[in-house]
Amino acid sequence: MASVGFSNGVLVVTALMVVATLMLLTVFARLYRKAGPHEALVVYGFRGTRIVKGRGTVIFPMIENWHELSLELMSFDVAPQQDLYTRQGVAVTVEAVAQIKVKSDPESILTAAEQFLTKSDEEREGLIRLVMEGHLRGIIGQLTVEEIVKQPEMVGDRMRATCADDMNKMGLEVISFTIKEVRDKNEYITNMGRPDVARIKRDADVAAAEAERDTAIKRAEAQRAAAVAKAQADQERVMAETLSQAKQAEAQRDLDIKKASYLETVKKQQAQADKAYEIQTNVMQQQVVAEQVKIEQVQKEQQIKVQEAEIQRRERELIATVLKQAEIERKRIETLAEAEKQRLIAEAEGHADATRTQGQAEAEIIFKKGEAEAKAMNVKAEAYQEWNQAAVVDRLISGLPDVVRALASPLANVDRITIVSTGDGEAAGMNKVTGDLTKMAAQIPALFETLSGMQMSELFAKIRTIGEKRTPPATPSPAAPQS
Repeated sequence: MASVGFSNGVLVVTALMVVATLMLLTVFARLYRKAGPHEALVVYGFRGTRIVKGRGTVIFPMIENWHELSLELMSFDVAPQQDLYTRQGVAVTVEAVAQIKVKSDPESILTAAEQFLTKSDEEREGLIRLVMEGHLRGIIGQLTVEEIVKQPEMVGDRMRATCADDMNKMGLEVISFTIKEVRDKNEYITNMGRPDVARIKRDADVAAAEAERDTAIKRAEAQRAAAVAKAQADQERVMAETLSQAKQAEAQRDLDIKKASYLETVKKQQAQADKAYEIQTNVMQQQVVAEQVKIEQVQKEQQIKVQEAEIQRRERELIATVLKQAEIERKRIETLAEAEKQRLIAEAEGHADATRTQGQAEAEIIFKKGEAEAKAMNVKAEAYQEWNQAAVVDRLISGLPDVVRALASPLANVDRITIVSTGDGEAAGMNKVTGDLTKMAAQIPALFETLSGMQMSELFAKIRTIGEKRTPPATPSPAAPQS
């Protein structure tokens, strides 16, 4: 029993050791990281930074960390959006393909890790593309269009040599740089090959022209020999044809003579038959004309009868329609005229009443207006009688400016006055104008006396002096009643 218990204990211990070993292996497998030939592990922690490439290493958790850095080839397009200007000042668009990778040595891997380890592939390619486009712009500016188009390998070599320093600083290397396409908007590249094309075309045209010349010479010689042979053959043929035509003409002449004789006989007989036919035709035509005249006479008689019946029908229709309609229209017009007459009479009477009423109103208004003006004139006359000498003088003096203004109004229409003064006398220069105005104002009393027919002295003699009280006129006493 003791041996059995011991065996069981050994089995348990063995099983526990196996389980512990498997757990240790699992933990170790999770801590162990491997790097393939296309990548590098950048491990950093308490043991510092180390590069693992093509092998594995144990990474302790919490005290170490790691990142993968791809060593694969990166291929992307280098195509600046802006036009690139060559040494000649020609704007071109260049599209190229670049292959770049991280260098395999540890120093370069560490350098690339410092700059690109936490960046995405798009960000990394964007930074590299900016550097490549800048160098490409500088290289294109040093070359001509012909060099760029005809020597793309030279452009690639220059790009790799120029970018090498900057790529080394980033831990990268340029594997290849290839130009895909070069184009321009002004068709410079298209026109660049035209001189060679024209020269080749010219040489081809010259060779073709020489070949055509030789061919034309040979063709002319052959045509000349053929023409000589043809002329001899034509001459013989013409002679044979002439003899044949002479024989044919003689035979044709004899045939025509016989035909003419036969034709003359036929025409004589035909003329006799035609004459007899024409005579018979005229006879028949005369009979047909006579019958046609009779038919037309009958037709005309029938048409006359039809026209007479139509005339009688139209007369009855006119009597039934036009005369009755005219009678109805006459009565309608007479009725309308009578109504219009009554309307005009009523309107005339209305206008007359309105005019008479308006005239009476206007006459009454004029009468009232005249009466009011008469009363105003009486009041004004009584007021004038109350005036004394001072009031009359004030009235005359206040009216003087209007009179003087009226006299001087012609001068207001003068645009410009030119005064030529010799300086002699007091009324010289501008004083002459004002002096004349003063004289005109002094003539106003005489003008008043002339227009009114009254002397100013008599007028003032009839006016009360200042301070004099007006004696009212004596009112006549009423007459005593007679007994």
